[in-house]
Amino acid sequence: MSVPPIRVFVADDEAPARRKILRFLSQDSDVVLVGEASTGRAAVAGIERTQPDLIFLDVQMPDMDGFGVIAALEAAELPRIVFVTAHDQYALRAIEFHAFGYLLKPYDRIRFDKVLQEVKQQIEKESLSQVNARLHQLLLEMQSRKQVVPRLLVQENGRGVLLELNEIDWAESSGNYLQLHVGSRLYSVRGTIESLEKKLDGSRFLRINRSCLVRVAFIHDLHVWSHGEYRVVLLSGEVHTWTRRYLDRHPELLHRL
Repeated sequence: MSVPPIRVFVADDEAPARRKILRFLSQDSDVVLVGEASTGRAAVAGIERTQPDLIFLDVQMPDMDGFGVIAALEAAELPRIVFVTAHDQYALRAIEFHAFGYLLKPYDRIRFDKVLQEVKQQIEKESLSQVNARLHQLLLEMQSRKQVVPRLLVQENGRGVLLELNEIDWAESSGNYLQLHVGSRLYSVRGTIESLEKKLDGSRFLRINRSCLVRVAFIHDLHVWSHGEYRVVLLSGEVHTWTRRYLDRHPELLHRL
């Protein structure tokens, strides 16, 4: 009797990253793709609809992260999961501790095949209930890590309001002040770009030069510039320079080029 193929769902907000996984999967006769998604919410809907055996799940997605996807799934037994991440070292340590497979961007075919082979062996040796028990512990650990979203007191229409820092699209320093861009709103507060950077989630925000930082999900495009630097095009149309000094921050973005 032939063994049925492993039904796989892929969730990653970056189209090139999804295409890479799909290309590698297409070369393995033991698996079949049942769906893909570019957002966390679409992933939840797609996974519940297709009921895959295995999910390649991006940890960082703009609307809902990978752990949010897991928490939102309404299933007695969740499928097996390979986590995909670029820079969240805390998440990596937790994933490794709880013995889940992961792909650290950028990865090559050798690493991908190794992780997929480990999943195949896991399917033969470990029941889903055992996997789900470990997944539950991982989810509890990641949820306990989440603290109250940091806020900053700003002035709006003559009154003070608390701004959630994760809402900032981009910020730039001007003398002893910061200009915070949040949608169509602009707030000016006293402070430095260094102090703001320390308060922000390093997996969501990118310092691109000495006076500017941006929310990663707010980046529309990247263009090669001169002297090894890049031009960062934001969703709002603003263009800033990503200088060489800061290119070690989120290097996976360069693979979009």
